[in-house]
Amino acid sequence: MPTWSFRFQLGQYVRTSLWILPVLGLALGALLGEGALALDDMVGIPTGWRYTATTATGVLTAIVGAMVALLGFVVTIGVLVVQQATGTLSPRYMRLWYRNRLQKAVLSLFAGTFAFAFTLLRRIGPGTVPDLGVTLAGLAVAVSLVMLLVYLNRFVHDLRPVAIADRVRRTGLRVLGTSLQAQGRCTLLDEAAHPGHGTPADVVRSADGGALQGMDVGGLMRAAARHDCVLVVAHRVGDFVPPGAVLIEIHGAPRTPPEPRRLAGLVALGAERTVEQDPAFALRVLVDIASRALSSAVNDPTTAVQVLNHIDAFLHAVGGSELRGRHVLGDADGAPRAVVPGRNWEEYLELGVTEVREYGVGSLQVCRRLRALLEGLLPGVPAERRPAVRRQLTLLDAAVEREFPDAFRRSLARTGDRQGIGGGSPSPGTPPRHGPR
Repeated sequence: MPTWSFRFQLGQYVRTSLWILPVLGLALGALLGEGALALDDMVGIPTGWRYTATTATGVLTAIVGAMVALLGFVVTIGVLVVQQATGTLSPRYMRLWYRNRLQKAVLSLFAGTFAFAFTLLRRIGPGTVPDLGVTLAGLAVAVSLVMLLVYLNRFVHDLRPVAIADRVRRTGLRVLGTSLQAQGRCTLLDEAAHPGHGTPADVVRSADGGALQGMDVGGLMRAAARHDCVLVVAHRVGDFVPPGAVLIEIHGAPRTPPEPRRLAGLVALGAERTVEQDPAFALRVLVDIASRALSSAVNDPTTAVQVLNHIDAFLHAVGGSELRGRHVLGDADGAPRAVVPGRNWEEYLELGVTEVREYGVGSLQVCRRLRALLEGLLPGVPAERRPAVRRQLTLLDAAVEREFPDAFRRSLARTGDRQGIGGGSPSPGTPPRHGPR
């Protein structure tokens, strides 16, 4: 029976594959072509909708050639996206772009129309013309052209960094919401229920290594209950696990020794991070886009400020969520069964602002937007999370102090502005900050 890890990676491959749906489209187009041929024999076609053999052959041949050309055109656009992403955005964004459903739908429609028209061509002969099929092929071409226009419109508008940032943010928040819902269905115990600092009875090691892409928490719980032990995952989702490193620790005195291979199959390792169970990966992509915009090769601080808007929204959502550094999960009786590492507020905040501050401290508008972000978080997060925000404000002050020796420019850099420059004072109710704190 395939392990959970295998099924997870297979699902990842299917979601990011650009060829599976087009191949299915080819098969479906051929089947629909056979169905149209069978229906044509049973249904009478009005005289005005009938074609000569020469006309039908010319129309279907043109459709076959046009679909091949359109497939090549869409593939060319895909190559341009790859160049754009690796040059001015972030290579990590490609993991999300591969999931674009509209692109897969367009490729599948073109491939299906090609197969449909090609299937009809073999039926044409002296006195035999699939009139219904030729008409349906023409309708498929019309739908294909509409879909191409929709795709071009989406491509032109959504390839802008700010549009990509919006999509990445929404993806990350959707994953975060799913994780919180799954967390709510589990019995969460206090940290003291299982400190996890003792010597494990046994360990499961990684065979090949790789980035931890996901884990089957339910499977870990069931395995721990079956063997009467506590399973502690040694790495969080998103970490790179070296070959031979400890993957899972087994604590307690199991009734029967768990099979290491089965336990390892509950944790998926791959070549790179994926957003499936890792909302921080979306934040990582946002920071990468902002950092690229601040590089000397691009030098576009306004784009960085626009991306900071989405980082701001992401951090506000995370700041209001229940986060834990370690999730101690218990069974129905309240006994600890699994310990899964998580991310706390400080780690999300550090990921979201550190690199933008380091790379963008030389830009007035980036400093002002970053300050507005942090000052806006202070009233927006619980009181116990505000010290971390204040520490980031102190680091921003120190960076501004080093970068701007002139008192006037330093004062400007220390004034929060949600537009970076031109937005006036910071968020309503927050007084601008001048001079040292």
